[in-house]
Amino acid sequence: MTVAVAPAPSPRRTLTVCGGIHALHDGFTDLLNVLYPLLQAQFGLTYAAIGALKSVYSGAMAVGQIPSGKLAVRFGGVGVLALGTTLVAVGYGLAGLGGSLYAVVVGLLLAGLGGSTQHPIGSSLVSAAHSGLRSRTALGTYNFSGDVGKVALPALFAVLAASLGWRQALIVVAALAVAGAGVILATLKPVPLHDKGNQARAAAAGQDRPWAYWLLFAIHIADDLVRTGFLIFLPFLLRDKGADVPTIGLGLSLTFAGGAAGKLVMGWVGEKLGVVPSVILTETATTLLILALLPLSLPVALAVLPAVGLMLNGTSSVLYGTIPEFVSPEKRTHAFAVFYTGGSVAGATGPLLSGLLGDAVGLPIALSAVACIALTTVPMVWALRPAFRST
Repeated sequence: MTVAVAPAPSPRRTLTVCGGIHALHDGFTDLLNVLYPLLQAQFGLTYAAIGALKSVYSGAMAVGQIPSGKLAVRFGGVGVLALGTTLVAVGYGLAGLGGSLYAVVVGLLLAGLGGSTQHPIGSSLVSAAHSGLRSRTALGTYNFSGDVGKVALPALFAVLAASLGWRQALIVVAALAVAGAGVILATLKPVPLHDKGNQARAAAAGQDRPWAYWLLFAIHIADDLVRTGFLIFLPFLLRDKGADVPTIGLGLSLTFAGGAAGKLVMGWVGEKLGVVPSVILTETATTLLILALLPLSLPVALAVLPAVGLMLNGTSSVLYGTIPEFVSPEKRTHAFAVFYTGGSVAGATGPLLSGLLGDAVGLPIALSAVACIALTTVPMVWALRPAFRST
């Protein structure tokens, strides 16, 4: 009996489109940091109310990632990703057209749910289009594209809001989301994310290694705790060194620029050196560089920050690119969804825990403790060596 085989997706096209959609979605998220002060001025909101608005969006995104993965497996990742991008357009369009605080709340809820489709499905589509070790480099490039959107879209939104007003700017953003959904449907072919043939082949090859996946997940959580904790303390560390507000902004920009480069570079390094040496390199260097910042003068600290950002963010591309090696194809969308959800939870709780620690022991000791968390990943990644020997 002849079995029809779906045509393999074009690796370059898949990476280009998914990378572009990643840039859009990450930009849609980060432009909210420009929107919140405008909403505060419009509606007289307290900081607690602004925090609640942010929680509506981030909470919807975190809650929606695992269901999005399940829907993608059942109905197809391309269609669900396009639907999610359209839902972002509906959310921002509703907020802009409605103009009331109630419309903004409902709009952010819908936009967060729509945004929850992007990370698990985009990662899975890129992984499906790139076989073997190539997927690690491809996923590193995919992760880097999100940082491009984080820079470009908030700047665009700020210009639009200044010239047109925040409501009209949100309508323009909604139109961009509609265009993005159209590009997805026009350029990406449906890719089966649940394939019984793949499942049988993966089982025969022993590709499913749950213990290795969960160990990778634990490394991911520790890495996220370090990153969020460091970013909470960095502005205050620079202030204590004598930095004014523009200089603090420069320090953050240098760190983010290094982080974007780290996502791109370390995906390639992970492919060349292997996962274990790469993670040991990035996490050990992260600890040493953060500790080195404490006694440095302000000019030297600013010069070191790009290297800190590179190592701080570099691990993520290595980790995301390794998921396909431990999870069979039909389970990868769900695996990516769980992975990203764990990162969202760590990103939400990490700043709170770090802040409490800083209040209790002071900034230098708290930042040193955050830096040393990175070292806990070294024995964990060392324990992953048998999983790579069996691939």
